Amino acid sequence: MEQRIINMESVQDYNENLGVETLHPLVSVVDMSELPEIRHSLKRFGFYCIFLKQLECGTILYGRSRYDYREGTLVCVAPGQVAGVDDGGVTKNAKGWILMFHPDLLRGTSLAGKMRDYSFFSYSSNEALHTSERERQTIIGCMREIREELQHPIDRHSKRIIATNIELLLNHCIRFYDRQFVTREEINHDVLRRFEDLLGTYFDSSDIVKTGLPTVAWFADKLHLSANYFGDLVKREMGISAQEYIQCHIIERAKYLLVDGRMTVSQTAYALGYKYPNHLSRVFKRVTGITPNEYKQQN
Repeated sequence: MEQRIINMESVQDYNENLGVETLHPLVSVVDMSELPEIRHSLKRFGFYCIFLKQLECGTILYGRSRYDYREGTLVCVAPGQVAGVDDGGVTKNAKGWILMFHPDLLRGTSLAGKMRDYSFFSYSSNEALHTSERERQTIIGCMREIREELQHPIDRHSKRIIATNIELLLNHCIRFYDRQFVTREEINHDVLRRFEDLLGTYFDSSDIVKTGLPTVAWFADKLHLSANYFGDLVKREMGISAQEYIQCHIIERAKYLLVDGRMTVSQTAYALGYKYPNHLSRVFKRVTGITPNEYKQQN
């Protein structure tokens, strides 16, 4: 049976779905413990939404996967994403908080240009943040501050104060995700080992001429991670971006083939998946400071 997806274009749409009053058209904070029940539905969001669950609340669809929504889980949804569950059920006595804010709220604020830095909005289901008790209290404290501001009549200060508190909350989330990356060090190292294996296998394949250069998204998909989460993991563990790491691997392969002497620069470029030899030359010089021909002559 095809699942029914409800479009939640505005903050007011979601407030009405939950049965709560809309105090501001572009932002809302909901304490789930004040709701008699929450009807289950699969929703496509037209705004940012942050869910903090304080009790186990069963399974939801988040991204492309079903996810066990455990106690203390923080899930962040960006405009255009789908989350929820379409099973016809309800949750009673829920515990947790919801922050929703529309992109229009951020226009003209310093936060508007920073939203791309909060890459966790594009993480997948198995990459949600599992918070400690102290972290939960920090997040709840930020949401309460926003909620308190919403109790006041809207004036010329409201937007800046609310946006500042949202930014503070998002910055705390970055800190907590950094902590989670550290505590998952062994898992992260396993991901990097598999990444290395995939790199080697990819460039050893005879199909590379047809498939072309690999992308970060391709490796992330093979590792069952979102591209953003995978990129952040590599950056934290290796100190360079996943794209830079792939390029470094390509350059080392190119050096080996150039020194081997059986291929021209053009043949080397094609063997590594480049459509045009000058693309390899440009990357090679940027990384090494010399052209492939100069490297070939020196070695």
